[in-house]
Amino acid sequence: MKKNTRKDSVIATENNEAKRVYTPKPIDTSDVTVPEELMVLVEEMSRNVHDVWTKSRMDEGWTWGKRRDDELKKHPGLVPYDELTEEEKDYDRNTSLQTIKLILKLGFHISK
Repeated sequence: MKKNTRKDSVIATENNEAKRVYTPKPIDTSDVTVPEELMVLVEEMSRNVHDVWTKSRMDEGWTWGKRRDDELKKHPGLVPYDELTEEEKDYDRNTSLQTIKLILKLGFHISK
């Protein structure tokens, strides 16, 4: 039998159900500088990240709503990327930027 070597495995809760303990360990990309010419890619990726998320929600039956309502599946973010606030766009931009930084950190090259 193989021994479980993960330190973030399972602990018992009061009602005897299992609860997974997880500690995220993202690769440190703070030393990676994204070349200026890739910033256009960051913005295009951000737009796509939002569209993928929006389509996924809509495929699950979510529609636009002034306020988020999980029961009625309403969400104010189900709008085109250009209609998002800068704060909301920054969330998608950070996802895209960190993805590009990881690609570069791992030694891959991005070219057009």
